[in-house]
Order: sequence, then structure tokens, then C-alpha cells
Amino acid sequence: MKTRITELFDIEHPIIQGGMHYVGLAELASAVSNAGGLGILTGLTQPTPKDLAREIARCREMTDKPFGVNLTFLPTVNSPDYPGYVDAIVDGGVRIVETAGRNPQEHLPKLKQAGVRIIHKCTSVRHALKAQKIGCDAVSVDGFECGGHPGEDDIPNMILLPRAAEELEIPFVSSGGMADARSLVASLALGAEGMNMGTRFIATKEAPVHDNVKQAIVAASELDTRLVMRPLRNTERVLNNAAVERVLQKERDLGDKLKFEDIYNEVAGVYPRIMREGEMDAGAWSCGMVAGLIHDIPTCEELVGRIMRDAEALIRSRLGGLLG
Repeated sequence: MKTRITELFDIEHPIIQGGMHYVGLAELASAVSNAGGLGILTGLTQPTPKDLAREIARCREMTDKPFGVNLTFLPTVNSPDYPGYVDAIVDGGVRIVETAGRNPQEHLPKLKQAGVRIIHKCTSVRHALKAQKIGCDAVSVDGFECGGHPGEDDIPNMILLPRAAEELEIPFVSSGGMADARSLVASLALGAEGMNMGTRFIATKEAPVHDNVKQAIVAASELDTRLVMRPLRNTERVLNNAAVERVLQKERDLGDKLKFEDIYNEVAGVYPRIMREGEMDAGAWSCGMVAGLIHDIPTCEELVGRIMRDAEALIRSRLGGLLG
């Protein structure tokens, strides 16, 4: 299957594994790339630029296919060493970067000069248009269904994707609610050139997370996620657990007096305990509604292969048959 995304990133299949904290390590990124998709290392999971450089080198030992690095620009007082991370990406020979969070414009010149292609994650058409204007090569359009931060507009992909298709000139992929061949075919029908999957790739054999995390995703239904931090306008979709219930109770009790410090213990620094140790109630962790469509834990090769085979069957047989 050829699309503008497969051609832009020189990949076989229009499937991207998005950056995920404490998930986007070399084991997963290389497995996705080896399966013909685009694997992504999560830059800020690495404590320092030197650590990222080592992870890039480790990933390169595991695959000779294209892979990228996610760089999320956070609204923090003590900013990470973004110039250092950019240097690690460029010096490591990485030619694809997924940016997210705040506007990445100040870092684009150095990346573009090195021949890096940029795909920026957006939760609205207006942000996607801004990404196009500042020189991003593609965007990942993230609908309200997504795990992590869906923005504050609450627009699901059945509306957001065709709106993006109406407005954008650069190619885009769907993100949020993507799990299988049906997701891919629907995304293509709505104007996308491929799809980005996060939660679905956590529930794979190569994902370097505790088995408790994978089993929690398989066991969850589409009703088991919650939105936290809405009063702070930093909304995050997470899988429900005891810590999430505490956050929601604090939000109800404190109302507009809620401060980040009130929920710090439930949302800050919890990922190592969850992803590595399997402490499922340690805090809030990002998970999409798409968990309701995830029923197994395949290898990345099995997953990507299945998606592409089933997508072809959907297009040729079911959809084509409807015209017969």
C-alpha cells in the first residue's frame, strides 16, 4: 500500500507507532520498523541527551529500517535540554522526528538542515494548519478518543479527520482509536494517509512494559478510561484505577480551587512504577478508549501483517463487493 506517508518516510506500510513514555524504547521501535511500519523512540523517556544517543545507537543495532524519535515540548518551568536532545537526534543519523506538545518552531531549522522530516501531533485543525505553516512535513491528527492528551475541543475522529482533509495540503495520519484494519481503512476513507497507534502497540510482545500493563489493556472495555486534569485544562485520558478515582474525587471536592500540587502524587513520576514494576494502582497512566478493541498480545510483525492483510480484504472484497 503506497500513500504520501509511506513515500515521505520510506516505509512499507502506513502504520506509525507513536511516542509513549516508558514504552517507546528500542525493543518496540525496532520491532515496528522491522514489521514495515515506523517505530518511534520516546526522547524524554531518556533522562539526558547522552542517554537518548545511546538508545538511538541501540535501536540502530536492532533494525536497518527507518525509525524516528518523539520529542514532546512540555509547558514546564525547568525545561529539558531540548537543544541537547536535538543534537543527539541529528548526530545519531535519525531522519524522522515526531514532535508534540508546544510549538516546535524554534528547533525546526537545525532539524530541517540535517534533512530530518517532521510529523507534528495535533488535536485540532487550527494547530495542524499552524504546523503546516511553520514547515512540518506531516501531521498526526489526534482525536478525542486518544489516550494521553486529547486537547480541550473534544472532537472525535469521524469529524476531525475529514475536517483536516478539507484544510491541509501536507499529508496527515489518524491517531486516537486506531487498532486494526477497520481503523486503517476508515482513516483512508476520511482523508488520512495512514494511522498512528499507541495503546494497541503497548499490548504487543515486544513492548518493554510489565505484563500487568498489557493484561490490563486486554481486559479493559471501551468504558474503562477516564478524563483527568480537565479543571487544569491539561486533560489526559487514562485507564481507570484506584489512583484515578482519587484524582477525580479531589477534582470534585476542590472544584476551581484545584491545583496541580493537589494531585501530584497520583500523576507525577508514576510511570516507572507502572510500566516497569507493574504496580497498576500506582498512578494515572495514558490509555485510549481503543482498549475495548484490543483482545490479544501479538508480536508487532503479526499485528502489522494482520492489519495489512485484513485491510486489503476489506477494500477489495467487502467495500468492492458493495459496488457489485
